Amino acid sequence: MLAVADVNSDNLPDIIVANYGSNNVGVLLNGGSGTFLAQTTYTTDTNPYSVAVADVNSDGKLDIVVANYGSNDVGVLLNAGTGTFLAQTIYASGTNPYSTAVADVNSDSKPDIIVANYGSNDVGVLIQC
Repeated sequence: MLAVADVNSDNLPDIIVANYGSNNVGVLLNGGSGTFLAQTTYTTDTNPYSVAVADVNSDGKLDIVVANYGSNDVGVLLNAGTGTFLAQTIYASGTNPYSTAVADVNSDSKPDIIVANYGSNDVGVLIQC
């Protein structure tokens, strides 16, 4: 699955994609005029299935949240600036996380991570402290 967002702050939409068979996420920066630069990949855990993009650490830069289906966790890749990302930090989830989203579910002005888990047939919420 993929997301579209401006991750390098150039006012052009970029593409972020979960590469399930390659255990990474790819970022394709918009080159303008409907073209995209070659994908830059960032290592994830096993079988990344979906991505969400949000500013999870409130620094004004969009980060990547990835549901790692095969390793039963969620990864967060913080934006280092200009569309590059740090190594993922992982958080345990239910079995076979399938889809993820980011929203402030407890009204504390901090983004939280919501994940749908296919294998355990449930939804998990990771509250940011």
